[in-house]
Amino acid sequence: MKIFDVSMAIHENMTVYKNRESKRPSVKRVRNFEEDGINESEITMNLHTGTHIDAPLHVFKDGSAVESIDIQRLITKCRVLDMTGLEKITEADLRKKEIERGSFVLLKTDNSYTDDFGDGFVFLEKSGAEYLAGLNVKGVGIDALGIERDQGGHPTHNTIIGSGAIIIEGLRLKEIEEGDYMMYALPLNILNADGAPARVVLIK
Repeated sequence: MKIFDVSMAIHENMTVYKNRESKRPSVKRVRNFEEDGINESEITMNLHTGTHIDAPLHVFKDGSAVESIDIQRLITKCRVLDMTGLEKITEADLRKKEIERGSFVLLKTDNSYTDDFGDGFVFLEKSGAEYLAGLNVKGVGIDALGIERDQGGHPTHNTIIGSGAIIIEGLRLKEIEEGDYMMYALPLNILNADGAPARVVLIK
């Protein structure tokens, strides 16, 4: 058995969406061993920084929050699809892969091979999202900090989440080969949140 951690490490110099400083975590030591006999720290960060899970509330005004996501749907078999070499992932690209109805798919792209944010990151295009929704996938994960790019109205988010599927963003899949895995993706249980950081591991 092999266990792969496919989560981003959280730190103040990590890659963040569009390199926005507002999304950069701040970690501060508030008590130290020399003065207090213990070390204690606090963190401030955007809930969509790093590896995270989007709740329906992220894109729908009256959508449900993180605590409403069924955790059993995030402890599941999944299939990693190697989509490297593409600028965007379309229905035509996905049709070339074996995707079972009702499965959870993780999209491995060229994003996993860089630690820098680029405006041309690989994303799931609207037609690809509609194709996966038509297969009633349980969820979609991607190795970008956003699942879509330059699409007015956020059709990829709306289509995937609107179908009842789950979105995971910010995965690190460089060392992961295409194939089937057992996935454990656990978001922090933050009440009324539109998203939450997650530790995601794959087991082969």
